Amino acid sequence: MTRPILIVPGLNGSGEGHWQRFWLDDFPEARLVEQTDWSNPQAGRWQHQLEQAVIANPGAIVVAHSLGAMLAARLATSSVAPLVGGALLVAPADIERTSTLHARNYEFGRIPTDPLPFPALVVASRDDVYMRLDKAVLLARDWQAPLIDMGHAGHINVASGFGRWSKGYELARQVAERADRRRQVPAGNGSAPLRSAQGAGY
Repeated sequence: MTRPILIVPGLNGSGEGHWQRFWLDDFPEARLVEQTDWSNPQAGRWQHQLEQAVIANPGAIVVAHSLGAMLAARLATSSVAPLVGGALLVAPADIERTSTLHARNYEFGRIPTDPLPFPALVVASRDDVYMRLDKAVLLARDWQAPLIDMGHAGHINVASGFGRWSKGYELARQVAERADRRRQVPAGNGSAPLRSAQGAGY
C-alpha cells in the first residue's frame, strides 16, 4: 500500500498478539497513534492526538478498532477531514455498553453519526458483546459506509482468535483504491449495503 496507515486502537490499546500490532510489523508505512493514557479514553484528548497524526500523514488510511473506530468516525466533522484518505472501522464499540461491561463511566461523549466525507468500510460481528449487529448496521448507514458482516467473530480481537489478520489487509486495500478513484468517480448517495463476509469472500 502506498498511502500512510494510521493504527488507532481502542480502550487499553492493542497489546501483544493483536492484529493491529501485526500491521505495524508488516507495513513500514504504518504508524501507531499513541495516547497518553490508554485506560482512560477521553474524546477530546484522543481526537487531538489523532488529528495531529492525520496532519502529519495526509492521505492516510485510518485503521481503527473498537472505541478507536468511534474516534475515527469523529473525524467526519473535524477540520482535518479533507486530509483523511479513508478508514477501515473494525468492531466499533457502543460507548454506553463499554461502560456497562467495564462497570465504569468513560468520558467519550456520544456515538458519532455524521456521514463520513471519506471512503470507509465498517467491519462488524454477529456476537460482539460491545455492539449488536443491528446497531452496527444502522451506524454504518448513518456513516454512509458499506458494512462487512464477519459472522460470529466476537470483538474481532485476540480473544476471538484474530492475530495476524491478512484479510483485513485486503479490506484496507479496497478502501485505498476507493480513495484513489475518488476524484474520478462521484460519491454515491443513499444508505450503505450490508455485505456478508462469507458471501463476499472476506
